[in-house]
Amino acid sequence: MSFTLAAGGDGFVSPGPSDFEYPGLIGGFTKPMLIIVLGTLLVAALFYLAARRAQTVPGKAQFVGEGLYGFVRNGIALDAIGHEGMKYVPYLATLFSFIAILNLAGIIPILQFPATSRIAIPLFLAIISWVIYNAIGIRRQGLVGYFKNMMFPPGIPWPVYILLAPIELFSTFFVRPITLALRLTFNMFAGHLVLLLFVLGGEYLVFHKGGVVGIFAGTVSLLGSIVLTFFEGFVQLLQAYVFTLLTALYIGGALADEH
Repeated sequence: MSFTLAAGGDGFVSPGPSDFEYPGLIGGFTKPMLIIVLGTLLVAALFYLAARRAQTVPGKAQFVGEGLYGFVRNGIALDAIGHEGMKYVPYLATLFSFIAILNLAGIIPILQFPATSRIAIPLFLAIISWVIYNAIGIRRQGLVGYFKNMMFPPGIPWPVYILLAPIELFSTFFVRPITLALRLTFNMFAGHLVLLLFVLGGEYLVFHKGGVVGIFAGTVSLLGSIVLTFFEGFVQLLQAYVFTLLTALYIGGALADEH
């Protein structure tokens, strides 16, 4: 990362959306694409090494893999779906791991970019979850039964259905995947932008503004960026958890006869 100067060369320009645009590394292959490839390989390698030679006393890879799998199984799938959630743990564990790695790329040296801050990636993952929970609901309840239970839950006065039915249909088929994608994208975008502001602003104050005030304020900003980096790492893991938890809740709702 480097400081950004105004056209006249004597002022600081805050980082913005343009800082999230990267030229191709090789042809059209960009840095976000590289992070996605590395994230995919890392997730595959982690679970492969964890399951390759499973032992009673786990090694390091097996310990990490089992811990991650157990966290998703006990803390997400069983809580949000119930006993039937066991069959969906592999997908949920992979989803959580993949999103977490792409998020954490934003604070990893050299990479320093959360790939999920680009809307296409969270949206693609949200569409996959959308297809899965709708397919589960249709397979479980039948096409007619799925739409009936979704749009016309029992125990509600019939005039309410005039308003409720289209809202439920719109929510399930449009709002859910869009909110899944936007929540993750905006959190990663905003967090990375604030972190850039602290680092680049501190660098500018120390090395270009100068003076006692500039050096002091810049030092505080740079030290604050360290604290903010740890906080951002927490938020990145939290957002991976939230995305996975909501996916599990949608699957649980699709499995229920009335949702």
